[in-house]
Amino acid sequence: MNVFDFTASGLDGEPVRLERFRGQVLLIVNTASACGFTPQYRALEALHRQYGGRGLAVLGFPCNQFGKQEPGTEAQIDAFCKTNYGISFPLFAKVDVNGDGAHPLFQHLKGEQPGVLRTQAIKWNFTKFLVGRDGQVVRRYAPTTAPAQIGADIEALLV
Repeated sequence: MNVFDFTASGLDGEPVRLERFRGQVLLIVNTASACGFTPQYRALEALHRQYGGRGLAVLGFPCNQFGKQEPGTEAQIDAFCKTNYGISFPLFAKVDVNGDGAHPLFQHLKGEQPGVLRTQAIKWNFTKFLVGRDGQVVRRYAPTTAPAQIGADIEALLV
């Protein structure tokens, strides 16, 4: 399996087959609107604009599992991200990233790139997964990793 084998609901509730991103480099991020890391939206959008024309797609997956920091509806999330951060990259409906109800995509991502000490659990909002054009998970980044620090890794995959 690879990332392109999964489907997730868009903010509008319609299913989105990740197959539509085949051939692109992906940066998949679990996001939240009321988190200390929320300003990373600005840097994620900058990456999307800088590298989008060369084949990068940033995909945001809102999650309310960490401190209930994403309590809004999908419409509220969309409005917040566009109004405050000018987000133009795809955002999806809220998902769980841990536990029995974790979205299958995040189960796959965590299995392919475990965290520190090979733990599977995502520790907080804005954990990032870099995926190659072939759909294979290349690297996992902690929430504290600024999106700008990922630029060189993205560049290497865009060659």
